[in-house]
Amino acid sequence: MNIVSKNNPFLEKIFEIINNSPHKKITFAEYMNLCLYDSEYGYYNSDKIIIGNQGDFFTSSSLSSDFGELLAIQLEEFWQVLGKPPNFKLVEMGAGNGNLAFAIINYILHYYPDFASHVEYIIIEKSQTLKLQQEKLLLEHFNDDISIKWKDWNSLGDNSVTGCFVSNELIDAMPVHLIRYSQEKLQEIYITENNNKLFTITDSLSHENISNYFQIIDIHFSKDIYPDNYQTEVNLQAIDWLYQVFTKLKQGYLLTIDYGYSAQKYYHPQRSQGTLKCYYQHRHHDNPYVNIGNQDITCHANFTVLEEYGKLFGLSNLGYTKQALFLMSLGLGDRLNELSNGKMSLTEILQRRQQLHSLINPEGLGNFCVLLQSKNLSLLQNQSTLKGFSYK
Repeated sequence: MNIVSKNNPFLEKIFEIINNSPHKKITFAEYMNLCLYDSEYGYYNSDKIIIGNQGDFFTSSSLSSDFGELLAIQLEEFWQVLGKPPNFKLVEMGAGNGNLAFAIINYILHYYPDFASHVEYIIIEKSQTLKLQQEKLLLEHFNDDISIKWKDWNSLGDNSVTGCFVSNELIDAMPVHLIRYSQEKLQEIYITENNNKLFTITDSLSHENISNYFQIIDIHFSKDIYPDNYQTEVNLQAIDWLYQVFTKLKQGYLLTIDYGYSAQKYYHPQRSQGTLKCYYQHRHHDNPYVNIGNQDITCHANFTVLEEYGKLFGLSNLGYTKQALFLMSLGLGDRLNELSNGKMSLTEILQRRQQLHSLINPEGLGNFCVLLQSKNLSLLQNQSTLKGFSYK
């Protein structure tokens, strides 16, 4: 497939990287990583990135503070279950523009002052542009009220975290390998260059881990089940990320929220083009070779992968649910009921109701998956009934 793109400095940089690679080709994962995270031209390091109604996409935390406030209720309960450790590290990975952290911290300070005095809020952020936005928002508002730090994975010591790792819409932005099942074998899609144009080619798998990946999640490709030229994605970075969390977590939780599927749904034979999508000014399409560096590229998260690899690493799977159920269990229904208390105008009620319903809409954010995993909890702690999973 020939991909025609207008010449620009970023494209020239990609050409140079391709031509300096050993086989004059790069994986789609390498290409996607450049498009999103290149320090000079990547989408997430661009000054043009806006999260919210005026940007390319919005998140639960960009709609209102409710999402973060309800999460704060769950996080305080984690602290209680762990026996109120004096240094509870709350590590948010990929904090966007800081709205989620702001809502969580603000709620904790107002409603859980005892918890707040024992919290260390740590942000791990890959994008320098977003990190600056986070610092401006959080340090100006909270300053000395609570401990807020920015760290990278290397500065976070092994077995140093007693508390909780949290990610919201992080995995969907991780670079993925594009895989094609063709002529009864798995192949991989690569990016190459010829005459200042990008091309895609197929070749053998770049990693043995890709074959192991499908075995571990019990997906077996066969011509009797899958159509020829079936295309999908493999997120090896999510596995590396999960292991990294495991090594840093001494005792506590990993809470993952994202849009995604189980492996059986993700690799359903009818999903023959995978889940890869691009977002540009709230419009989505499936061409990652246009708007290079100016659009978001995403794929759904595979929650079976997180569960199965988590077990291999030593994490326990405590709960798996949908965001709508999770937030309702934490009190979103009570917030809806409060709209009838007569303290708001009709316009305010309608706006508030829309915000809350958006978080639980089964055709949107409410269908996001919520996975809770733990490490080194006692049997009693692991069996604790948690507010966000009390529907069980």
